[in-house]
Amino acid sequence: MLRITELKLPLDHPESAIKTAIINRLGIGAEELIRYAIFRQGHDARKRDAISLVYTLDVETKNEHAILTHLKNDPHISLTPDTTYHFVTRAPDNMTERPVVIGTGPCGLFAGLILAQMGFRPIILERGKEVRERTKDTFGLWRKGIFNPESNVQFGEGGAGTFSDGKLYTQIKDPHHYGRKVLTEFVKAGAPAEILHVSKPHIGTFKLVSMVEQIRATIESLGGEIRFQSRVDAIDIDNGQVRGVILAGGETIRSNHVVLAVGHSARDTFKMLYERGVYIEAKAFSIGFRIEHPQSLIDRCRFGNHAGHPLLGAADYKLVHHCRNGRSVYSFCMCPGGTVVAATSEAGHVVTNGMSQYSRNERNANSGIVVGVTPDDYPGHPLAGIDFQRKLEANAFKLGGETYQAPGQLVGDFLSNRPSSAFGSVLPSYTPGVHLGDLSTALPDYAIEAIREALPAFDKKIKGFAMNDAVLTGVETRTSSPIRIKRNAHYQSINTRGLYPAGEGAGYAGGILSAAVDGIKVAEALALDMMGSGDL
Repeated sequence: MLRITELKLPLDHPESAIKTAIINRLGIGAEELIRYAIFRQGHDARKRDAISLVYTLDVETKNEHAILTHLKNDPHISLTPDTTYHFVTRAPDNMTERPVVIGTGPCGLFAGLILAQMGFRPIILERGKEVRERTKDTFGLWRKGIFNPESNVQFGEGGAGTFSDGKLYTQIKDPHHYGRKVLTEFVKAGAPAEILHVSKPHIGTFKLVSMVEQIRATIESLGGEIRFQSRVDAIDIDNGQVRGVILAGGETIRSNHVVLAVGHSARDTFKMLYERGVYIEAKAFSIGFRIEHPQSLIDRCRFGNHAGHPLLGAADYKLVHHCRNGRSVYSFCMCPGGTVVAATSEAGHVVTNGMSQYSRNERNANSGIVVGVTPDDYPGHPLAGIDFQRKLEANAFKLGGETYQAPGQLVGDFLSNRPSSAFGSVLPSYTPGVHLGDLSTALPDYAIEAIREALPAFDKKIKGFAMNDAVLTGVETRTSSPIRIKRNAHYQSINTRGLYPAGEGAGYAGGILSAAVDGIKVAEALALDMMGSGDL
């Protein structure tokens, strides 16, 4: 088949327009077109009054070779690549060793799923609870202010991505089409089939819950084992080689192959690994606030008269500003029609994040407005970034009244450097609640200075972004892992054989899709090593 990219049509085109456009683009007669399929559909809203749909199409014709020869200089016409996933190996029936996977976020789940599909019967360990029990505990914090340190937004089946916007797109390079494998497995698990072709697929929390359960069932049906409330307190390392893991209850599970997919908030695990001599280094991440606007404002600014169009849905945005003080401020994890959520994993700390349901129909849009920080801002040992995060989160808890309410401030007051005392037209979505006041001490001075410069700059791109009544809620500190557990070309720790650092927590992913893709890569490397070959 042939692949056509960047085929643009008006927003409200008839279905027959696609066929006509294909015929015209390829310069063929109608009788030569056999069939076509939509591989990707997005939109171009750079001109609000002339929004177009943008297609990538896979097309079957009667004489593909002649078309390719005729259009050889057209960069948007090519052969359709093979996106089918191919397993790298298969475990023999007599294999006794079982790999261990720590964590059931997207990375751990897909590492476990791929290993199970190859016949390796993985043992998957999760410190938190299964997803529905975990959801009850998470709602306990949101609705009642009751915090469970082992079952919350960060810990439990599905990982932090379960309580997010459910975005399923990434900017990573993916020449082997692992992302397609992830999306295909999600559809098998109950995701809407549209995620296979829309340009910015998302699912939302409630759909993710049932999907995670289905992936768990698939792993178990293939001989894998998933254990909940099984926190790993130590890793047995003998002369630079992993020999197993030790659980909080004292049980030891022997294995020479361990996937570490613990997410970016497993601070006690990072400390244990550092003390055991596993090589870890500090890395950059970002800190800031959540900002909320009326979703209708974002829709109008992005889509103009087309706001509310069913093919467009709730509008998103992506913003960046380079400040005079050398810092960069950017929007992070934008959640159209979503809510700001309590995302702490430690008692006495306040952390914010954003999430949406599949419908994206809540009244507010929210996004992180964050400032990049580097190890130069928190010099010292490799875990210094964690200490830096903790200091900001503990201070936010104090500023919020020490009840898990989050400190907040209206944008107009923040820009004028005066405390807020009452909400305006924008009511915050964060629960247990927002305690208004002054956010100027919630972040380092350089970050406050940068955000105060960036908000008016963003207002020039999205009119109303710096509106007086927009609400800032603090603090956002878990944008990515503050550490990287370095690994070699075979995805193993550079100084600990058999340990496979993976996903966001190890510093190799950022989001559901990239974490899942990294889980697949690590599973393949581990499987080949168990079979005696380290070559991919």
